[in-house]
Amino acid sequence: MNAPHLDVAVQEQAELGEGPTWDQATGQLIWVDIVSARVHTYDPVSGRRTVMATEQHVGAAKPRAGGGLVVNLRDGIGLYDADGAFRWLAHDPEPGRRGNDAAVAPDGALWAGTMRYDGAADGGSLTRIAADGAVTTVLPVVACGNGIGWSPDGLLMYFIDTPTRRIDVFDFDGERAVNRRPFATVEEGAGFPDGLTVDADGAVWVALWDGAAVRRYTADGALDRIVRLPVRRPTACAFGGSDLNDLYISTARTGLAAPHPLSGSLLVLPDAGRGMPGTAFAG
Repeated sequence: MNAPHLDVAVQEQAELGEGPTWDQATGQLIWVDIVSARVHTYDPVSGRRTVMATEQHVGAAKPRAGGGLVVNLRDGIGLYDADGAFRWLAHDPEPGRRGNDAAVAPDGALWAGTMRYDGAADGGSLTRIAADGAVTTVLPVVACGNGIGWSPDGLLMYFIDTPTRRIDVFDFDGERAVNRRPFATVEEGAGFPDGLTVDADGAVWVALWDGAAVRRYTADGALDRIVRLPVRRPTACAFGGSDLNDLYISTARTGLAAPHPLSGSLLVLPDAGRGMPGTAFAG
């Protein structure tokens, strides 16, 4: 289907907008512009926006249980307190590598992907970061650690390594992800799977980089909805709003010779479905 009711939540020219996340505590949508090193917030009720600069490229920003943000930066995982004070939680710099997408598991741990700037096939990883900063490497070799999410019952975890064109699924026991297997594959020519979100029915919504669309796959992996977009590079999606019914979509303009005027903006598809309440990082 096309998206006749698609709206523009925030008109912006983000180079690499990513990672929309609804913050239940504040009623705001958090998203980042990775290469511009900016964390954005948007209040859909008042229309109020904020922009915070970070000192490094920021792949993801998620709310913390006590206020503030946990961020997946170039050199590791950092914490911003509610007053803006910053400190490292897990500092692990590696030349040529940066943090990418991340998500908070039902137990409050952060799962964070990384990638190399040159896109090397073996240059990234997927790690679990506990509230105390303890790091567990889950997948030591990925190309582009991207969309991460959990089923409504918490028994499944989804993960995307973008160049594979697959959404993979794992069995999840609350801390460990095991038995990796394909859940759905995006056919050649339809774009590359990027960020994802899981709705209250257990369906997986995924943004297609270079595919100008967002897709919904049912819990059994069947494609049942395609939302066509005016922009070529949607990057991720998340449900937000007071009833978690509105689907927010981040977009990018990086690498495009003639980007659409809305490329880099935060888009929203009202009443797209039913999202699940997120979990704040426990640290």
